[in-house]
Amino acid sequence: MKRPYIYIIRCIQISLAVILMAAIPTTANAQVGEHRNDLAIGVNAGYALSNVGFDPKVSQALHGGLTGGISLRYVCEKYFNTICSIYAEMNYASIGWKQDILTLDDQPVVNSNGKQEEYSRTINYIQVPIFAHLAWGRERQGFNFFAQAGPQLGFYLSESTSKNYDTPKSGSDGRSNTVVAQESMPVEKKFDYGIAAGAGMEYSHHSLGHFLLEARYYYGLGNIYGSSKRDYFGKSNFGNIILKATYLFDISKTRSK
Repeated sequence: MKRPYIYIIRCIQISLAVILMAAIPTTANAQVGEHRNDLAIGVNAGYALSNVGFDPKVSQALHGGLTGGISLRYVCEKYFNTICSIYAEMNYASIGWKQDILTLDDQPVVNSNGKQEEYSRTINYIQVPIFAHLAWGRERQGFNFFAQAGPQLGFYLSESTSKNYDTPKSGSDGRSNTVVAQESMPVEKKFDYGIAAGAGMEYSHHSLGHFLLEARYYYGLGNIYGSSKRDYFGKSNFGNIILKATYLFDISKTRSK
């Protein structure tokens, strides 16, 4: 019973560590780094390709869904050539899994109407990633390259299922994938948590703001179903590939010398 709480505490510890890593340079000797006090907020939107790491294994293709929300960035230091900041988002995200339904001969399984069988589960979350954001290149005007990593928390909102067949019995219909329990099981764990990392490019304009393009990967440390010896699945964690565009505008900016 204590295990989920241990992971939650670990995520909080990681979040604090990320914030401290970005904040420590602000207390360093001014001869090493240049202090910044830049705050920017904005919006982001993108597309998430996701699946679920089931054990026992469930054959899947990538599930596609939209994601978007509010972004915030605080730049605290320019340390040598590295621009150090804390970056956070609060997003609505539609993720899930899409099953790859094949026969033992790797041919598509068809339903009673002669159409290929399809199954997908869409699960909607509020996601909150908190990143250490490091950038190299132009700070005020021009392009820079950035990398960021940190913990992400997810809060379940709703789910829906799309399929064009009746749920089969395990091992029926000559399917190569005999695991079907997940097709009728609602999400049991409403809180998701994990680690995300990404890289991208930013264009900054002194009056227009900041335009960011990024590719990101999220690996879930939690499961959507129970994982004890009495449960069906030993593992059921998310994996997400996210392509995203972000626009930020400055609220406060350190004056240039």
